[in-house]
Amino acid sequence: MKFKINNKQMKLYLFFIISLVLCSYLQAQETSEAWNLSPVGSSLMVHGGTGLIQTPTSRMLADGDLRVSYTDNDEYRFWSATIQLFPWLQSTLRYTDVRNRLYSGAASFSGNQTLKDKGIDAKFRILKESYYLPELSLGFRDFGGTGFFESEFIGVSKQVGDFNFHLNMGWGYLGTTGNITNPLCDLNKKFCERPVGYSGRGGKIDYQRFFKGPASIFGGVEYQTPWAPLRIKLEYDGNNYINDIASEGNIIANEIASPLKQDSPWNIGAAYSWNDFDFSVNFQRGNTIGFGVNYNFNLHTIRQVKIDNPPRQLKAKTNDFPIEQTNRNRLIKDLYYQAGFALDDSNFTSDSLTVFGQQTSYRNNDEAIERMGRILAYELPESVKEYRIVNTLGSIPLVETVIDADMFKTQTKYQTLEPDLASSYQRQSVSEESINSYNPLLTAGFFSGIEAFWIQTFGNPEDFYLYQAGVLVSGGYSFNGKSSIAGTIKVNLFENFDKFTFTTDGALSTLPRVRTRAREYVSNREVTMENLFLHWNDRIAPNLYAQVYGGYLETMFGGVGAELLYRPVDSNLTFGFDLNYVQQRSYENDFDFFDYKVLTGHANIFWQPQFLPGTLLTLNIGQYLAKDKGVTVDFAKRFDSGIIVGAYAAFTDVSPEEYGEGSFTKGFYLSIPFDLFSLKPAKGAGRLPWIPIARDGGQALARPISLYNTTQERHHSTTNNGYN
Repeated sequence: MKFKINNKQMKLYLFFIISLVLCSYLQAQETSEAWNLSPVGSSLMVHGGTGLIQTPTSRMLADGDLRVSYTDNDEYRFWSATIQLFPWLQSTLRYTDVRNRLYSGAASFSGNQTLKDKGIDAKFRILKESYYLPELSLGFRDFGGTGFFESEFIGVSKQVGDFNFHLNMGWGYLGTTGNITNPLCDLNKKFCERPVGYSGRGGKIDYQRFFKGPASIFGGVEYQTPWAPLRIKLEYDGNNYINDIASEGNIIANEIASPLKQDSPWNIGAAYSWNDFDFSVNFQRGNTIGFGVNYNFNLHTIRQVKIDNPPRQLKAKTNDFPIEQTNRNRLIKDLYYQAGFALDDSNFTSDSLTVFGQQTSYRNNDEAIERMGRILAYELPESVKEYRIVNTLGSIPLVETVIDADMFKTQTKYQTLEPDLASSYQRQSVSEESINSYNPLLTAGFFSGIEAFWIQTFGNPEDFYLYQAGVLVSGGYSFNGKSSIAGTIKVNLFENFDKFTFTTDGALSTLPRVRTRAREYVSNREVTMENLFLHWNDRIAPNLYAQVYGGYLETMFGGVGAELLYRPVDSNLTFGFDLNYVQQRSYENDFDFFDYKVLTGHANIFWQPQFLPGTLLTLNIGQYLAKDKGVTVDFAKRFDSGIIVGAYAAFTDVSPEEYGEGSFTKGFYLSIPFDLFSLKPAKGAGRLPWIPIARDGGQALARPISLYNTTQERHHSTTNNGYN
């Protein structure tokens, strides 16, 4: 293996090698207790993600950390969100504003908009830092899309006291200095040259470029000063900026293209922490000043203070009275007001009580069961040995929790050395005995609801950020708890969607326009009918649920459909299918239809793998609205707070050329529980989507009701925090 280095570069490599040797030596001199220092160097770099200034490092954030960042220098503005999905996986979503480039090649179309670029990074920890060994990570920057900053790197980080040393090898954007021969080139000549451009119509992961072309050694050090809020950074940059998108010239000022000037490969900076904010300033390339700010919080630990009654305290004495003397009216009220359980039927026997109803307040199943169990134990006589709680949807029983009354009391009164409430009850499918005794009285009647919505889109030609906000007013009539008519009215309260001028592009497409006319549906209409439909659903066999629906099903389509779902209690695997025959709605009014019709449906698989705690993997396999066929893969990570971060992609038989810009459908979303904004316990969640480019391929029908969502009580973990 040959390296092309000169004397100056040799000194640089020796500096890093000596630093790492010194790290290991000093660490070996310390006791194991002294080594337990909190890592420094967990601040963000300019592009987002943990790093120095331009240099990524192997360091990770705390599990569940989310940092939203803005950085600025002469040529670029970066908006980024960095999230620590798992202790070993960090991801960054980024928007880049290239100040000296127009939004597109056509000045008349671009207007005053500068070029916006989307990017995503991922970093994987391969080896966690130990007493002797450094932290080792593998990272990929801007690996999908236009690849303006596309690069790969492998690096090590080692802490010595208040110093954090970092050494990396990079390819692509991070390897343009080429100060070292690509070692993979000696193994295979195909790694010697890096392909240019991007495949398809952008948005694809170009694996064929990974680890190819020039390589660079780069790194630096971060010092935690004695003043706790302040950290100092010094780095050697692996990029020479010759190929930067900003080096192509300032089109706005009609300047001739020229590389960004780099007077020095050394960058220096400082980061200052204040509460949940980090402020940074840096001096890059020997000629450019930059600054930034990021806001930090943790998705596991974020909480909202609640004004709520404590769980019921049990009496020291026993309840020695006959069951006929139970105050049933008080019991019903206490279950609702103190445990959030709306009871719609009950069944007493000589030694058991079964209650049927819906949990309206507590999304954490364990908390809900404890509160209900304490009330039942307080109000019922000692002769009742078993409490059965049946959670229902309308008049459909979903899951039964059986509580051993004596064991529950022992646990709640702390009469054991290690109290464990969960050991006193078990979840199961609703027993035939309970189903046969279920006879709800109030199953018919009107229902209504209201919720806020927020629609947003980034990087548009008219304006970088467009939004629409308002309320969704829903309501309907339930005939028997299983059949209903329901509808939703959308009311826009404030927006800047009136800036929409660009509707659909002029590119030739073989696909029907099933989604690319979205702007016609959402703009210039203050009040719209989102949906209006008839609906029936029921439990048709143990673990098997069904629904049938018909009407105006979503903003753009109406028709009829059906769904089956097989979902055993607390199983990590659920599956079913849906089938729909729909017609495209008119965007000119709420009631008319266009001529386009399609049969669409999917086989649906939901898997919660045990080796990835808090995650849900969904596969939808079938035919989409544009009659293309394929699979949508959805990956969702649920945090302890109930916040869910998800990403999805649809892969169909539509080629990138047929699909258009972006090459295939993909998107991200954030689901936030309502009770993070409420002083009282609450269920439900709001969803904020981010779809980089929405086109017609891989587009599924937005069915008004999903059986997986309505049967969430069937799984303990989704009951606790909820996938939406």
